[in-house]
Amino acid sequence: MADLKARPRPVGATAVLSRTGFPHVTSATKGELDIVTGASQPGFNPLDLLYASLSACLVLSARIAASQMGILDRVTEITADVTGEKASEGPSRVQVFNIAFSIKGDLDEETRLKIAHAAEEICTVSNTIRGTPEFSTIITG
Repeated sequence: MADLKARPRPVGATAVLSRTGFPHVTSATKGELDIVTGASQPGFNPLDLLYASLSACLVLSARIAASQMGILDRVTEITADVTGEKASEGPSRVQVFNIAFSIKGDLDEETRLKIAHAAEEICTVSNTIRGTPEFSTIITG
């Protein structure tokens, strides 16, 4: 039998900012995104990206959880709406993440709850946020 190993996906992002204007972000796979900062500007600001990363990871992880439970065929749609509350004191940060899951399909409430909890345990982003990751920073010219 052939040894099938998934090729690792390149990860990471680079943001570039000129003296004026807004950041332009490029992913390791060449995806591109322009960042906005105005309150009424459509698009993503840095906090939106944090919430987007968590919400996307949670829905993908919920699908994995439902598959592992053998009930994915009963799920029709998974939504994770993520917002946050910034801390009122100390360093600028999100103190509370508010997550609203919607798991549609032929499922009872107990099963929906199990999927949501499993998703939080599977999701790399939620696990990272809950932990205390280290930062390794270098400065170049």
